[in-house]
Amino acid sequence: MTALAGAGTVVPVLLRDPDGDWAHRTGLETIDPREPERAERTMALLAASSRARRATAAQLRALAETPLYCAAAMLRAGEVDGSVAGAVHTTADVVRAALTLVGLAPGVDTVSSAFYMVFPGPPEFVLTFADCAVVPLPSVAQLADIGEWAADDRARIVGDTPRVAFLSFSTHGSAGGVSVERVRQAAERLAERRPDLVVDGELQVDAALVPLVAARKAHGSPVAGQANVLVFPSLDAGNIGYKLVQRLAGAAAIGPILQGLARPSADLSRGAAPDDIIHVAAITALQARVEPLGEHT
Repeated sequence: MTALAGAGTVVPVLLRDPDGDWAHRTGLETIDPREPERAERTMALLAASSRARRATAAQLRALAETPLYCAAAMLRAGEVDGSVAGAVHTTADVVRAALTLVGLAPGVDTVSSAFYMVFPGPPEFVLTFADCAVVPLPSVAQLADIGEWAADDRARIVGDTPRVAFLSFSTHGSAGGVSVERVRQAAERLAERRPDLVVDGELQVDAALVPLVAARKAHGSPVAGQANVLVFPSLDAGNIGYKLVQRLAGAAAIGPILQGLARPSADLSRGAAPDDIIHVAAITALQARVEPLGEHT
């Protein structure tokens, strides 16, 4: 996908076997990953990656001829500004391809993800849920990174002021334990590192979202009662939470949107509907960065 920032649109590029006339009917650019010159370029990038160091030539060739790795190579080379995959691949496959050929953004140690939960109106509103798809049990440092990337992406994607709540079963010391302390430390770390962000935690989810509850449980909090970025303490909590909200509250779940990569490489839920793909592609365009990448290992 090539972003046209000036026009405010994207130009789709499809990677798959172009045999037949379907591509001509769509009028879209189609690329065959098996084309010899392109496969050789993808293989060369794979061979240079430390993550593919132990692969044989035959294994590199097999990967290079897949749309997933071809797309990652094109993104790495700057031929496109973002990629969208996952309708027929697991999240682990999508992340692995992106890490192998695109790499992490400077200063980032962990890829994570966010869902944009769009609630029907009136008025329509959006919450960011992170991380719901990648990191099983984030450390303090990882939780802080997840919150930072979710906030920065929300500012680009939604365009409002991020208000980040680190969630727990405790609000401001109402309970204790290892998991509560981990969440509290993550919130403190992000607040210290990014004083420009509005951050608080630990907060229970009702205190984070409901003004009346916030007034009782977290009076004076800059986030409580008006949070729009929810950072979950574990993948269990995040994944369960977004699916409950999607199925019971009727919210549209857009994502998972991967965070922390040098260039945007988006994941889809397997079996995604056309509207899901369109929404994720639009978000990927908003994430797109077009500055040159440095050396990648």
